[in-house]
Amino acid sequence: MGRRALLVEDDASIAMVIMAALEEEAFTVDRCDSIACRDRKLSENEYDVMLTDVLLTDGDGIATLGDVQDICPDMPVIILSAQNTLDTAVRATDNGAFEYFPKPFDLDDLVRAACQAADATVGGATTEPAAPDGLPLIGRSQAMQNVYRMITRVLRNDLTVLILGESGTGKELVAEAIHQLGSRKDGPFVAVNTAAIPRELIEAELFGHEKGAFTGAVSRNIGKFEQAQGGTLFLDEIGDMPPEAQTRLLRALQSGRIRRVGGRDETAIDVRIIAATNRDLAPMIADGSFREDLYYRLNVVPIHLPPLREREGDVTPLAVHFLQCASAEGLPAHSLSKEAANLLATQPWRGNVRELRNFIYRIALLAREEEIDAETVRQLLSNRPNAETAAPGNQDFSHVVKSWLSRCDFTPGTLYHTALAEFEKPLFEHALRETAGNQLRAAQLLGINRNTLRKRLDDLNIDPERFTQRN
Repeated sequence: MGRRALLVEDDASIAMVIMAALEEEAFTVDRCDSIACRDRKLSENEYDVMLTDVLLTDGDGIATLGDVQDICPDMPVIILSAQNTLDTAVRATDNGAFEYFPKPFDLDDLVRAACQAADATVGGATTEPAAPDGLPLIGRSQAMQNVYRMITRVLRNDLTVLILGESGTGKELVAEAIHQLGSRKDGPFVAVNTAAIPRELIEAELFGHEKGAFTGAVSRNIGKFEQAQGGTLFLDEIGDMPPEAQTRLLRALQSGRIRRVGGRDETAIDVRIIAATNRDLAPMIADGSFREDLYYRLNVVPIHLPPLREREGDVTPLAVHFLQCASAEGLPAHSLSKEAANLLATQPWRGNVRELRNFIYRIALLAREEEIDAETVRQLLSNRPNAETAAPGNQDFSHVVKSWLSRCDFTPGTLYHTALAEFEKPLFEHALRETAGNQLRAAQLLGINRNTLRKRLDDLNIDPERFTQRN
């Protein structure tokens, strides 16, 4: 049987693409571009699913979902939004949306969700309050949209979450967001860095201990599990937990009960577990340093937090946010010039968001002018310990390429071949230099055919004789 969908979208070009894709899946699609038209259509017709933009000509598509649910309480709603923030994703979830898609979205994923929604039954609006202001995560990049969508999917349940990401990417902020916006927000949020606890004390730290359990245990202490009762326990750097503690942690997660070190009685625990690591657990499982059964117990819902270098466009809003935070904490108020923001965006930031934050606080303290210019940024970059300056040779290769592309103008249709030639020439020259001009060895070093090398040397006007003697 055919399914009916209502598309509420005021951008005609986007609407046309979505309608065509849905119609290929046997949907009959009605389209409107305003809330007034939406409500009229819903009153006159029955639909299996509604897809709606947020910012419409006469109001907010999320804020008025209560009206939609009054008219069609069982109809699932999919939210489409160019306001790609965690706040928007949470608002969509809190107001009963079936799914949330930030623009630009994958059309196949959208159609798949519409098909699933058309076969689902969604109740009325949730009774959860709106998300609080001051959400801890900043960024509208596509990479962060995937994080936001995963966060919204775990807010209304207690599934165990494993956050994966490099050091400094903000894993604890994600854990805090899940706690603050979820059903356990009224309970405690207890964070413990398992890498920072001596291995002989980690079990007592997690599970507590009885008086006299070991030398120095002069009184009974409750552990992090009991401190987090009714709330969330965040186990950071779980990959550094010693094997013996992994065994007890697994037993606690399986049984829902703990026993203090030196104790006999067990205590029931009611906590949500969120774990995080910057390590690749797969080889650790293979060499036996991390328990495979514990990994599967923790990895119920994995959330991959991207490094800052993969969050295109997020450096500037993060920098502005940190300047505002620095000012709120008593440092001088500053703004960023466009050139300074562009320079910050070209940096590799190997320490990720943490490194950027520390740098912005430093510049807020030391900058003399209210508007921070590029020269001030450049000077402080060069003065960093183990400085990764703006010089191209010190940047990640992807950042060098992006910087080069941003400075060049191209004739339409020539970008690929021009960029390829710019990359190939120094690469082939390096191979010839390393092999003293021996083309056979240079081809072997590069991993290409010798005839291919010869042709490319001719095309790029590279004379191999120049490299027959090492400089």
